[in-house]
Amino acid sequence: MRRPPTLPTLVCAAALLLTGCGGGEEQDNKAPTTPTGVTAQAGSATSVHVMWTAATDDQSVTGYEVFQKGTRVSTLPGNKTMVDIDKLSPSTAYSFTVRAKDAQGKLSKPSAPVSVTTPAPTPDDRKPPTTPSGLTGAVAGQKAVTLSWARATDDIGVTAYDVYQEGTRIHSVPGTATSARVTGLRPGTVYTFTLRARDAAENSSPDSGSVDLTTPAAAGAGPNTAPTGLTATAKKGSVELRWSPPKADGAIESHELYLNGKYATTIVWGTMPTGSTASYTMTVSDPPGTRYSVKLRAKLPDGKWGDFSAQRTVITR
Repeated sequence: MRRPPTLPTLVCAAALLLTGCGGGEEQDNKAPTTPTGVTAQAGSATSVHVMWTAATDDQSVTGYEVFQKGTRVSTLPGNKTMVDIDKLSPSTAYSFTVRAKDAQGKLSKPSAPVSVTTPAPTPDDRKPPTTPSGLTGAVAGQKAVTLSWARATDDIGVTAYDVYQEGTRIHSVPGTATSARVTGLRPGTVYTFTLRARDAAENSSPDSGSVDLTTPAAAGAGPNTAPTGLTATAKKGSVELRWSPPKADGAIESHELYLNGKYATTIVWGTMPTGSTASYTMTVSDPPGTRYSVKLRAKLPDGKWGDFSAQRTVITR
C-alpha cells in the first residue's frame, strides 16, 4: 500500500510552486572586494583625511570600516569613500586600513595599510590662510566633477584644501594640490562648490567664490527642473532674491525657499510674475554680518516639486 506523503514532503511540494524545495531568497555567500587606492593625508596637526576607491559586492556594499592599527575608528555608509579622522596627536605616525561590508555583515579583507605622520602643532598660529581664488570646475560624467583653483598663502603653511558642497565639507586634498576630483554625485543634479584653505593649527580661510556644476541626466530622465540664475543681494533688513523659474507645460505658481539647508517658506504670488525673471524680498531680523545660504525649488504644474537651484550665500548688512 502506498503511504501518504509526510508533512515535510507536502510543505516542500508547496514551496516548489514558489521558490523550489530547499530554496528561498538568494544567499549572499561572497564578501565584498577589498577597497583599493587608499590614501591618508594629514589635514592638520590633529586630523587625517582618509580616502579610497569603492569596493564591489555580488549584492551591494552597505558600509565601510576604517581601522587604525587594528582598532576601528570610523564606520560609514556604503556611498561614502572618504572620512576625516579627528582628535589625533601632533607629530605622531599613524597607519590606516579600510574594510568594506555588505548587507549580511560580511567584511572584506583589510586594504593595504597607508602610513601618515601628523605635523607638529603651531599653538601661536592664529592667522588663517588667504582665500583660495580662481575656483573653476568641469563635469566629469554623471557622478563626478573636477575642481581647480589658485594656491592660497599662509604665514606658516597651507596643509589642506577643503571642498564644501552647500556648506558641508565633502572632500579634502593636500595643501600642495590645486585640483580635486569629487565623486559619488547624482546624475541630473546641480551642485554648488566652494573651497577653504586650512593650516596645521586648524585655521580655515574664508570661503572662495562658488562654482555651479550640473551633472548630466541619466538616460531616459526628463529635463532639469531647477530654477536658474539665482542671485541673493543683501539690503538693510532684507535679502532680495531673483531667479528664472524652470520651463514647464503650464504656470509655475509657487516656490519653496530653503534657508541654511532647511525649509523656510513657500513663495506664492497673488498675480503671477510676467517675463522670465521672478523676485522675492526676504525680511531678516538677525544682526548685520549674519550669514545665510539660500536655494529654491519650484512646484511644477503636475503638483510635484522640481529640482533645487544652485545655492547662494549672502551676509546681511
